[in-house]
Amino acid sequence: MPSINPLANALATLYNNEMRRNKQALITPASKLIISVLRVMQKEGYIGEFEYIDDGRAGKIIVQLLGRINKCGPISPRYPLDYNGLLRLPDYIRKYLPSKEIGIIIISTPKGVMSHRDGIREKIGGVTLGYVY
Repeated sequence: MPSINPLANALATLYNNEMRRNKQALITPASKLIISVLRVMQKEGYIGEFEYIDDGRAGKIIVQLLGRINKCGPISPRYPLDYNGLLRLPDYIRKYLPSKEIGIIIISTPKGVMSHRDGIREKIGGVTLGYVY
């Protein structure tokens, strides 16, 4: 049976493996969006290296965990945020992060997937995908 939200499944897999103190997580199915989200998480220091494995079907991703994820998950529905919305982080976004300085909101913009801090730096808005802290 096909998955309804593969990004939500991937983030749940990362969180569950992190809570079990596993060193690796196997994410299946793989997609370009999941790989982009993993790159943002890697850039921010939440995960280590990851490897895409083409199995002739949907693909798999093996992620090296560093033990730095306290909580991660999808934001559904995917709220639109303009640049001004990123500056003041609306109430419905604040409920996902414990503090203003801790964690990131992952957004999809016309310039690609990035953290909300990068969106503020580049003065660009987008659609929320998930959160990590």
